[in-house]
Amino acid sequence: MGRTAASAPGPAVTAPLRLDGRAAALLERVPFSFHLLLFRLAIAGVFLPAGLLKVASWESTLALFQDEYKVPILVPATAAVTATAIELACSSLLIAGLTTRLATLPLFVQIATIQLFVYPQAWREHLVWGSILLLLLTRGGGAVSIDRALAGRLRGAPAG
Repeated sequence: MGRTAASAPGPAVTAPLRLDGRAAALLERVPFSFHLLLFRLAIAGVFLPAGLLKVASWESTLALFQDEYKVPILVPATAAVTATAIELACSSLLIAGLTTRLATLPLFVQIATIQLFVYPQAWREHLVWGSILLLLLTRGGGAVSIDRALAGRLRGAPAG
């Protein structure tokens, strides 16, 4: 049975579909590297302030690791120094896009530790952070990164 004029979508229906198609095509032109840059900054925006706060109020940080954070195996002071160093160093590397893939690994371990031993109820946040880190681990820092600039120089360097 064929379509009749009454059953065919009219201009009021097809116009938004065309606009949606144009909008989608425009949105799909956003470079993936832009997303990678935003993801690097988003993760650094979580961990860098946390590391800076730990440094700014070190006595409180030590007390938290002693009384609340209860990380197994590590002495509280060692855990505090390790967590702070990871937050500051890895966040800085992610902002620069330098050794992006490598910088994700300590943050994965830190998130897993927090999830398992400190704040197991915060799994939704940890899932988001872990997902972003997984993308950065598997795709790298993108075109707007020192990693990419160094890779280009290494490829262009003469052999020998």
